[in-house]
Amino acid sequence: MERYDVVVIGSGPGGYVAALRAAQLGKSVALIEKYPTLGGTCLNVGCIPSKALLDSSEKFYEVQHHLKEHGISLNGCTLDWGQMQARKNAVVRQTVSGLNYLMKKQRVAVYHGVGRFRSANEVAIEGGPVLYGQHIIIATGSKPATLEGVPIDKQRIITSTEALSLSEVPKRLLIVGGGVIGVEMASIFGRLGSKLVLVEYLDRLLPGMDAEAAEEVRQLLVSAYGAEIYLGHVLQEAQVKGSVVEARVASRKGDKTLTLEADYVLVAVGRRPYTEGLELEKVGLATDARGRIPVNPHLQTAIPHIYAIGDVVAGPMLAHKASEDGLFVAESIAGRKPHLDYRLVPSVVYIWPEVAGVGYTEEELQKEGRPYRVGKFPYRALGRARAAQEVRGFVKVLSDAQTDRLLGLHIVGARAADLIALGVAGLAYGASAEDLFRLPLAHPTFSEAIKEAALAASEGAPLHL
Repeated sequence: MERYDVVVIGSGPGGYVAALRAAQLGKSVALIEKYPTLGGTCLNVGCIPSKALLDSSEKFYEVQHHLKEHGISLNGCTLDWGQMQARKNAVVRQTVSGLNYLMKKQRVAVYHGVGRFRSANEVAIEGGPVLYGQHIIIATGSKPATLEGVPIDKQRIITSTEALSLSEVPKRLLIVGGGVIGVEMASIFGRLGSKLVLVEYLDRLLPGMDAEAAEEVRQLLVSAYGAEIYLGHVLQEAQVKGSVVEARVASRKGDKTLTLEADYVLVAVGRRPYTEGLELEKVGLATDARGRIPVNPHLQTAIPHIYAIGDVVAGPMLAHKASEDGLFVAESIAGRKPHLDYRLVPSVVYIWPEVAGVGYTEEELQKEGRPYRVGKFPYRALGRARAAQEVRGFVKVLSDAQTDRLLGLHIVGARAADLIALGVAGLAYGASAEDLFRLPLAHPTFSEAIKEAALAASEGAPLHL
């Protein structure tokens, strides 16, 4: 039996970060992964391949719709979907290869196979050895959620995993779910010419994000890609008939039913924790009603030396949240005193223009009855945005009405995914809206919109509007 200080089950962004950090801090570490490659959903069939296709599809769309205004004319523009897929696959391979290198560099022992608990300190690898771990970290992630009565055949009724590797660009694509995954998939295929229909159960897109930002995204999908969007609707049934999927969609209130046809139906209704095969019952652990493993604020399960992180515990199902969980646990095991605050974890939608938010939304503050101030600044008023022809979007700063302390930052616009880091830092260090305004930001940049919105939140009006 091999003995380690730390045994990590699952090599996604939570597991591999936990393994690397624990090894970096002097612990002997084993990492167990059921699939042939490391990286979990994010690196293999999630974050990385989707961002590769988002970037490629945006370049294609830019050539078709915007370069002429810059004085650049091209004779003909064709899509090579095979090459776009090949580039995506190469990006995935390079990223996974880099992870393999890091494991060797930090002397993390990697085992491939399904890991199952044999006792509170022992994990048996199917077809392999039994590992003893003084500490064990469960980081098995999540799988796409499904809809009752809508079987996923992975051919015509698919999840995001299959959507990223389709053999063709759909002429008609029905997307069920208006969350981050659904919106990003809509952007990829909308840019490439698919006729889009999007069905969302709620009365808005992107639940949990800023409502104004979500409405801006809805308008973008309609105006840029001609998407048909049915809010407050649910997919009741989908049947494959040859090369067509016939779907029955009904309003949530039950007063309207539609029959829609598409080449593919993409079910993007969220994700569910994945703990199958761990045999948690052997060590006396169980999941809650939503399939999550209960943990305390230190991410310890009912057995203190067994931790759970990422998508298998409560909190936002985000790759970077899982990584923060992994860092937190690894440093705790090493005797450090890390800090974890999910309010500081940003949410990002990698469409274009990007959408990002961190901290409280207005809806949350209103629900709490907390007095707040709002400062907004449109991208169209930025010199850098006009020069780059990126005038769509805005920055919104939320601050406490009495203290001016920063409560939230929400951005729709170019480079929002990177700019949101200013909000994360501001929230982490207790900055006020005025503090953000006082930052000497470079001119001309997109970041100046944050400075302006912060002034508007602090004093009631921006400077350049």
